[in-house]
Amino acid sequence: GGLRKLIDFIKQIRALRKIVKAENPNLCYVTPNAKGGAFYKDFLIVMMLKAMGQKVIIHYHNKGVSTRQNKFIDNILYQLFFKNLKVILLADTLYDDVRKYVKKEDVYICPNGIPATIVLEKKEHDGFNILFLSNMMQEKGVWDLVEACAILQKKGKPIKCHFVGKWSNITEDRFKDVINKQNLKECVFAHGAKYDNEKDAFLQKADIFVFPTYYDNECFPLVLLEAMEQSLPCISTNEGGIPGIIEEGKTGFIVEKHSPQQLAEKIEYLIDHPMICAEMGKAGKEKFQREFTLEKFENRMK
Repeated sequence: GGLRKLIDFIKQIRALRKIVKAENPNLCYVTPNAKGGAFYKDFLIVMMLKAMGQKVIIHYHNKGVSTRQNKFIDNILYQLFFKNLKVILLADTLYDDVRKYVKKEDVYICPNGIPATIVLEKKEHDGFNILFLSNMMQEKGVWDLVEACAILQKKGKPIKCHFVGKWSNITEDRFKDVINKQNLKECVFAHGAKYDNEKDAFLQKADIFVFPTYYDNECFPLVLLEAMEQSLPCISTNEGGIPGIIEEGKTGFIVEKHSPQQLAEKIEYLIDHPMICAEMGKAGKEKFQREFTLEKFENRMK
């Protein structure tokens, strides 16, 4: 499942750090936080490493520098922090977050990869299955997708939308209440957190994957890679590094945040054009194999 992939990814990062350290004993690899109290801690560590004559490379897995750069103290700290650093980012679109402090030539782009899993044979099913797979948080776009489903239901589209994920600031009771009030009980379903084979079963039955996130710390969601590996067209937003994952009009669509109407339009288009839907899924699988496998990630890091 997702947790196992994350653990494997962390192990791989640690192994690569050892390789780098063995070949470059004066080089330190740091994965810092971008803002807040956690950044202040990392600031002290990096400044001590610099004082000890270490060369420092930082690898960002989060974002938020640009949200704090206009604060007087943070601006001074960022200037000191980024001086003479090399920075690894997950996508080109994330460069704007550190543009004020880091020259483009000091930035290296290294998208994440995930371990390969068994590619599932698609099962026949009725209707058109939409899959959302993430924590049940408002900021992940849950209500936007629910509203899009309401639009599609009124148009008579044969959708089945499955929400799979741990309950968070959206509770199960609240979700059921909204679904009942909007008369969506026959087409929108929530299943709670699922892992391993249970999660795979939802990927197996899905026709498309929809992730309308506007979560402010969304950087490079691995769940999109999982969906692409299973040949699912993806619809998401331009949050963080997502535009570096989805190729607009080729492997899926990028829609504006907080836009149920756009979501509904793109989903409806794929329902009405099944051949294009299949072609997008195939293109997504090819992009995954070309760019987002663990082997590709390792080679980029080396």
